Amino acid sequence: MSGLHRSSSAPSKNGLPPQELLDDLCSRFVLNVPKEDQQSFERILFLVEYAHWFYEDNSVEKNPSLKSFTLKEFTSLMFNSCDVLKPYVPHIDDIFKDFTSYKVRVPVTGAIILDETFERCLLVKGWKGSSWSFPRGKKNKDEEDHTCAVREVLEETGFDVSKLLHKDQFLEMTFGQQRVRLYIIAGVKEDTAFAPQTKKEISEIAWQRLDELQPASNDVISRGMTGLKLYMVSPFLTSLRSWISAHQPPVAPRLDRPSRGKSVWNAKNSSTGSSSSALTEIQLNKPAADAHPPGTGPGKSFRNFRFDTASIYRAMEAGFSS
Repeated sequence: MSGLHRSSSAPSKNGLPPQELLDDLCSRFVLNVPKEDQQSFERILFLVEYAHWFYEDNSVEKNPSLKSFTLKEFTSLMFNSCDVLKPYVPHIDDIFKDFTSYKVRVPVTGAIILDETFERCLLVKGWKGSSWSFPRGKKNKDEEDHTCAVREVLEETGFDVSKLLHKDQFLEMTFGQQRVRLYIIAGVKEDTAFAPQTKKEISEIAWQRLDELQPASNDVISRGMTGLKLYMVSPFLTSLRSWISAHQPPVAPRLDRPSRGKSVWNAKNSSTGSSSSALTEIQLNKPAADAHPPGTGPGKSFRNFRFDTASIYRAMEAGFSS
C-alpha cells in the first residue's frame, strides 16, 4: 500500500477511493477533533480506525465499486493521502505494530445478562467469524467501568442495562495484560427486544443455555457442549455458577419445561438496529481509548510522538479557502 498517491476525485478502476473521499475522511476523523486527540499515535490510530469503520459501513455499502480494506491497509492509505500524516509514512509499520500491542492492553467491560430463571445468558456473535461472546468492549479515555459496560451493551444489543446494573455485582479476570470486567445483569425478561445499534459489528444475538456452554477447559477460545464456538466466555462460567447458586432467580426453573436456547435477533432476518446515522454519531463522539501510565504503554514511537499542529491548521485553512 505504500506509495499510493491519488490526485483525482474520479472513481478509480481498481476500486481505490477518490482523493475527494479520502480528504473528507481525513478532515472529519483526524483534523476536526479535539486537540488532545491529536497528541499521540494511539489516539490518531483510533481516529483512523473510526474512519475505516465509516468507510466500510457507508462508503463501500453505497458504492460497491470501492475496494474493501483491512485496517492496516486503510491506515497506510490514509497516511499516504492525508498531508498531516504523510511525514510519518516511513514509520507506519512500527506505528501500527505499537497500536496493535496497545489495543490488547486497554481494559474491557461488558455484561453477563441472565434471564429470569438464571438458566440462560445472552451472547452475541461478531459480524465476522463464528465466535459467541458476552456483549463487551474497550473503555474510552477517563470512562468508568460501569459506564463503559452500559454503552457497549447498548451498542451491541440495543438493551439499556443502566437501571439493572449494580456496581458491586461483577466478575473480573485478566488475560495477559488486559483486564476484563463483566457486570451481572440478572432477571431480564425472555421477550425483551434486542437489536444492535451499530452496523456490521454483531450478526446474531441469542439466549444460550448455561448448561450447554460448559466446555472441557477454561480456555479463552473454546467450544460448548453443543459445539458452539466461544470467546472469553468459558473462564467466567465457574464464578458465574457460584454467583447463581447464591442468588434466587425471579422465576423458578421448571424441570418439566426447561428454558431453551433461542436466537432473538439475526442480521439476515432483520434490518433494525443498523441505522447509519446512529453509527456515525457513535463514531464521531466516541473518544479514544484509555491511556496507560508511563512505562506500561506502547513503544517508543508513541511516547516520542508530537503532532505537527501547524500543518493541521495550514491544511484546514487551505481547505476552507478552496
